[in-house]
Amino acid sequence: MSALAAQLADARTELSARCNTVEEAYEFMLAYAGQGLASDSGSAKGGQVREYLVKAEAALISLSSFVGTFSAKAGGAAELAPYAAFMDVIDRDARAARAAIALVIAQPSISSQVIDNLNASIHLRALLTDLFLIDEVLKGHKV
Repeated sequence: MSALAAQLADARTELSARCNTVEEAYEFMLAYAGQGLASDSGSAKGGQVREYLVKAEAALISLSSFVGTFSAKAGGAAELAPYAAFMDVIDRDARAARAAIALVIAQPSISSQVIDNLNASIHLRALLTDLFLIDEVLKGHKV
């Protein structure tokens, strides 16, 4: 396995774990948004929405750290330059999505409408699209 393939394999494994956490949270939030709840208090789903948000926020913090490490490793490798540049895009979008998620977590009550607006946020959607793209690109390397 070439050095490029090895680095991309490591990247794919790490990204996969982070992506799964964010995707699971998004899928749960879609269901939560459709329930029409005025608050997260008093229901099992309400308690779970905070758990999913906290896990997604943690995954995004770790994602930023990972992206920075990957970009630093790739700094001198010309063949990794396009990957590092896109990792920078993922980092920016992850930071914006994390800020939106943190705003929602900070609320004393989380309604279905708030979650619906979070789901519709361009920041969260951009991040999900970034993650889907890099996942497919890395799959193309058969790593």
